[in-house]
Amino acid sequence: MVGVISLITGMAGPSGFGSASTAEQVTQGIDASNLTAIITGGASGIGLETTRVLALRKVHVIIAARNIESAEEAKQQITQENKSARVDIMKLDLCSTKSVRSFVDNFIALDLPLNILINNAGIMFCPFKISEEGIEMQFATNHLGHFLLTNLLLDKMKQTAKTTGIEGRIINLSSIAHRYTYFRKGIKFEKINDKKGHSSKKAYGQSKLANILHANELSRRLQEEGVNITVNSVHPGVIMTPLMRYSSYTMHLLKIFSFYIWKNVPQGAATTCYVALHPSVKGVTGKYFVDCNEFKPSAYAKNKLLAKKLWDFSNKLINSISKA
Repeated sequence: MVGVISLITGMAGPSGFGSASTAEQVTQGIDASNLTAIITGGASGIGLETTRVLALRKVHVIIAARNIESAEEAKQQITQENKSARVDIMKLDLCSTKSVRSFVDNFIALDLPLNILINNAGIMFCPFKISEEGIEMQFATNHLGHFLLTNLLLDKMKQTAKTTGIEGRIINLSSIAHRYTYFRKGIKFEKINDKKGHSSKKAYGQSKLANILHANELSRRLQEEGVNITVNSVHPGVIMTPLMRYSSYTMHLLKIFSFYIWKNVPQGAATTCYVALHPSVKGVTGKYFVDCNEFKPSAYAKNKLLAKKLWDFSNKLINSISKA
């Protein structure tokens, strides 16, 4: 069982890997030259390391990024180190459903296969803000944008899995913060955009809970269809990355007193890369991973009725935006 002891010691779990394992270590020896992946937010933090390591394992990686200039710098950094890296960049702003739809249209036009979708991008602890389409920003970016992106790419992933015979994999980056959400509700469906009672930390936890519920419900639906695609969620660990920009002072202070649970970026990208590429995860779906091992999430995260309610709510919200 993964726990505090393994965090402190880096002790390996049943998978053979643990909190001290790096993304390169957990993918060592894997040749993924026949795979294509989309990584949202793949130009910075653990997203950049995930892109680098997948490219190192010969995956054709599409970085879906809001900041194209930053993504170009990331691509240059990767290709300078790895001359054979296949990395492309496409514009995506997750808090805009129009941008999500445009991204998918542009990707489909490329006529590429799609084996792996890593929903990595996110914002954390930002002050209360409403997106241009009228949705609380953390929920819009961390969950709703990824929900729509995944749904719009599903047909391409199903087609790829069917024609190639290779299992498709979808990975949602969640967080242990999914346990710290709004009391009694888990998700405040009726007050998603309500400024009164808003907590930047609970709103983040709510969005991360949504990531797990989304993965679980999608996994259930794909299993019912008999589709060769797995869907899992991961907690990358506690890492100092640009994601912390809204709370850097607090996090630096916290790090002084909890240094033993913090990871570096190569360790932080390990679980994502493990679930995306490792052969031992083949056929595993609807699970939550911590330190490259299956882990039990919160009771809310395992609630099938809540997952179904979130799915219906998300579809209704997207439809209302489309008609506006």
